[in-house]
Order: sequence, then C-alpha cells, then structure tokens
Amino acid sequence: MARLPRLVLPGHAHWVIQRGHGGRAVFTDTADRDAFLAALRDAAPAASVQVLAWALPANEVQLLLVPATATSLSQLVQAVGRRYVSAYNRRHACAGTLWDGRFRAAAVEPGSTLMGVMTAIDGLPLPPGQTSLAQRLAGQRDTMLTDPPEFWALGNTPFDREAAYRRKVADGLPLEQLQRWRQAALGGWPLGGDVFRKAAALTGDRPAQPRRPGRPQRRPAP
Repeated sequence: MARLPRLVLPGHAHWVIQRGHGGRAVFTDTADRDAFLAALRDAAPAASVQVLAWALPANEVQLLLVPATATSLSQLVQAVGRRYVSAYNRRHACAGTLWDGRFRAAAVEPGSTLMGVMTAIDGLPLPPGQTSLAQRLAGQRDTMLTDPPEFWALGNTPFDREAAYRRKVADGLPLEQLQRWRQAALGGWPLGGDVFRKAAALTGDRPAQPRRPGRPQRRPAP
C-alpha cells in the first residue's frame, strides 16, 4: 500500500517522534543532549517553528512543535538531523544514520488534547534535564520554549500557572489513552475530536483515521 503523505497543518501543534535506528541509543549522555538542543535552538527560528515541549529519552526524540508553513517541520528536522548526526558520529567515532526512517508527526487539536500531549512529553519518567519540564518551571526558563494559550489559561500569575501545570504533569494521562495517542502519532493520524480529525483529513486529502483491517464490506444488493 502506498505511504500516506505526511499531514502538516500550519499554525497547529504537532507531536513529532523520531526513533533511533533499530532501537539503538541516540543519546548517551548530557553532552549529546546539549548538542541536540543547541541544534534545535538554532534551527527552529530559521524554519519558522515554535517549540512547545521536548523530551530526549535514550533511544528517541519527542517534540511538540508549531510549524508556520507546510514545509517547516521537514526543514527543521532535516537541519537538526544533519548537524546532530554529524556531531554524534564524530564524537563517538561511528558512521551512518541514527534514525529509524522518516520522522513521525501528528497534528494536535488545540485545547485539552494539546495540553494532554504537552504534559505527556514533559511528564515522561526521565531524569532531570531530559525533558523541558524544568525549563518551563522553577525559574530555569529556556528562551527556546513557547507557552501555548492553554498554558497561559492555567492561572493569572506565573506562580499559579506553574503550580497548576505541575499538578497536571503529576496527574498524567491514563495509560490506555497515552498508548492510543502514541500509536496515532506514530501513524501520522491527527489527535483530537471527530470534527478536528475530519477537518484535518480534508485539508490533507487523506483519511481521518486508520481503516479497519480486512476487505471493505459489500453493500447488500438492492
């Protein structure tokens, strides 16, 4: 079956996942992560992309990004990839690609879905410094990060917003929901309600969700 075109909705958040080739590690230590974040910090403005959240577990990259154009995500990922892979290979005396094929991206509906994805990324059970949580809170602000309207709506003061966000991250998402969303993101399917998903599908001229396995049912003869 032909591969579906990647669905990118300019002005909307996208959950971007890029996995290591064969499950291998793409980050071995803090220096690797710092190098990746430096590349991301430089490439995001050039590609007209806002960074809402990031997480860097050992074997993949998770980002929440808002592209200004339909090509912004690809421009960003390619620019970061070229710089980071080259630096990684030099530092670790290896060669070849780090990534398992092309990156995956899912458009995210504004509102509770966007907030859910952002807290899922920031709330991954990783050591400090491997997600953007500390950079969003506790006075360690990273100028690369943009707070979406959903974050500003959490309170009237910085203290109120940070406290409310901490609670949301601590509460987390139900495991079943998180797994379902991740599978959708890996498949490139939009995340949100029926109206958002159908509108996104029309924009991208593609289905709104995976088709059921098996052959389509035949309609009964009149």
